[in-house]
Parts: sequence; C-alpha cells; structure tokens
Amino acid sequence: MLRSMPVRRFKRGFTLALIKLLVGNKASGLHLSYVGAGAAKQLCQRVADIGHTNVLVVTDKALKELGLAEQALQGLSEAGVSLHWYAGVEPDPTFTHVTEGAQILRATGCTAIVAVGGGSSMDAAKIIACTRSSDASPDQWVGLNKVPDDILPVYAIPTTSGTGSEATMGAVIKDPVERVKMIIAADGLLPQAVALDPELLLGMPPAVTAATGIDALTHGIEAYICVWDRGTRKENARLAVQGVFQWLPKAMAEPDNREARLGMALAAYHAGVAINQVSVGNVHAIAHQLGARYGIPHGQANALALPPVLKACVAEAESALAELAVVTDVSDAASPAARAQAFIEAVSQLIADVGIAESDARIQPADWTLLTHQAMDESDGYVSPRLLTKAEILGVLEQITAR
Repeated sequence: MLRSMPVRRFKRGFTLALIKLLVGNKASGLHLSYVGAGAAKQLCQRVADIGHTNVLVVTDKALKELGLAEQALQGLSEAGVSLHWYAGVEPDPTFTHVTEGAQILRATGCTAIVAVGGGSSMDAAKIIACTRSSDASPDQWVGLNKVPDDILPVYAIPTTSGTGSEATMGAVIKDPVERVKMIIAADGLLPQAVALDPELLLGMPPAVTAATGIDALTHGIEAYICVWDRGTRKENARLAVQGVFQWLPKAMAEPDNREARLGMALAAYHAGVAINQVSVGNVHAIAHQLGARYGIPHGQANALALPPVLKACVAEAESALAELAVVTDVSDAASPAARAQAFIEAVSQLIADVGIAESDARIQPADWTLLTHQAMDESDGYVSPRLLTKAEILGVLEQITAR
C-alpha cells in the first residue's frame, strides 16, 4: 500500500471533502438524555411508555452477577417488561459476541435493546440491533452507513465514564484473528436515549475510573484540536476537557462522591457528542492498534499515546491547546506557545496522578513497523491537526514501550 505523504494528504483531503458533502457541517444526532440520581429509572419508564414489552439486555457477566444490571433495570421490571439477557460481552467485543446476542434477539422477538455497561456492551448492542432482519455477516458492515435499514432501537445506561458510546453513532468491533479493530458507523446506531445515573457509577474500580476518564479526556482534546469546525463539537469538547480536569481527581480520591461521578459522566457524554460530529484523531489511530494487538485497555492505550502525540502536533494545534490551558485554569501565560506547552504538561501530570504509567512492557519492538503502518492507514481518515509521519509514529511507539 502506498503510504507516501503526498498520497496520504490527498487521501485525507478527498475523504474529508466527501464526508462534508455527505453529512454537512451541522451537528449530528439527537436523542434524549436523563441525568442525575434516578435517571436509569426514568429511561426505563420511557422504554415502557413507548410500548416495548420484550427487551433484550446486553451487558457483561460481572454486572449481571453483581446485580448492578438488575438494579439499573428495576424500572422495566416494575413496569412488567419481560427482560431477556445476553450477558456475554467481554472487553473489546468481537463478531462472535454479536452473533451470540443476535441468536437470543431472534429467539425472543425483542423489540428494543438496553445496553448496561461500558463501551464494549454499548458497542456490541448497537451491532446486535442491526441483525433483526438481516442474515448478512456483520463484518460486511464495517465502514460508514453500510448497516441494514431495519435497526432495533437501542437505549444506553453506561456504568463507566469514558467511552462516550452512549452519544455516538459508531461501534468498535475487534477481529481477534487479525488482531485489528474495525469501526462500524451509521446514523441509526445512535442510542435513542441515555441515562447518566451516578448511583450506578459508585462501585467503579479505581483503575477503570482512571482509564475511562483519560479516554474521555482524549476524546475531548482530539475533537477540540481537529480541523473540522462542525456543529457543536468545540463547545462539547471544551466541556468534556474542563469536566475531566475538574472531576477525575476527585472521583479517584472519593469513589463514593456522587457529584464527582455525575461530573465525570457528563464529561464523557459531552466528549461523545463532540466525537460523534468530527470523530477522533492520531491518538486513537495508535491506541486502537495497541488494544487490538496486545489487549491494552482502550483508555490506558490512549493515555500512553496522548502526551507524545500532542507534543508532535503542538505547532499545528498551538492555538487550540492554548485555549484549553485557559479554560482548565492550567495557564494564563501571555504566550500561546507557553500556554500550549503548559497544557500538555498538565495532561501528562494528570495521567500520572491517576496511576497510569507512561510506558507498557506489552508493546513489542518487533511489532513497531506493523503498528505504524496500521496507525498511518487509520489516521488518514481522521481530521487531526496534521498527519504524523512514519518516523513520528515510530518515535511515539519507542517512547511508550517499556524496556
């Protein structure tokens, strides 16, 4: 595959022009959001009021066994709605998970899906929703707007604060054989409604709080510094970054602090709204390869790549990063360059403060070239401040590989 910089620039320019032609610059996607204590019960009442009497619940084994999923869906049970369970989702869902969930969906005749959990459960639920009347292999849906028209409505109750999947029209599915992650996106995959309920976030382990929090931060930063000024992406990205800086340290220090948990839920949601309009960037292009090849949790992979990528793009993103330094109270220096540098340093410090290392021993130097090529191919479809060169991506990988 040709990966020369002129070819890559042409490819990205053509892709961006085509996307703008197809979707325009207006904000995308509208749905209901229930926020605060009792939000999950309000969403359940909404599902019941619409008339759904048979609902498929997509979640993971731990949430089912701990009773957290049942707690989230108490409102449906009280309304007499029959719940059918697929609790087999694992981190980085695969097409096997989609097939397993689809079999239950078809056997039970459910008319709606409620996803309870993190990004993996929500992503799996979105693709399961596409299988009601289609016998096509889900891997044929990879890309933009390739899913069937007949999509079941999906409702989202996140139990982590980071992925933003509750606010996006995309889903990430892993191919465990090829060890790559694939993105399926379509307007119909946006959840009909979301419940941001802090009561369901209180038991989140510290490592998950940290990783998902930095995931939300990465979404906010990448949306803010991108080169496509679409819809409300900048406003929502700013709210996301401000929210993470304000609430993540407190959520780590006080896990039962409901105000902090709700603050992080809102930050993740705003970040999701932002990337739903302009997608992500170079950090994700690298992080997706780390997750697919080594199983590094997505938020942790973003935390590894975020500081070195920002340093590589600081010249092109200086103005935006300087603005973020001001709105997060990191720096009010007169020089934009100084403010931008201060913000990057603050991001690195926040990542360290929540306990995420700056390198990982699972990354293998023998894989650097392959990972670089995969990251280049993915990043060419994003609207980052600029394309990273092969040498720059190799440099990032070398920096984050523990020796």
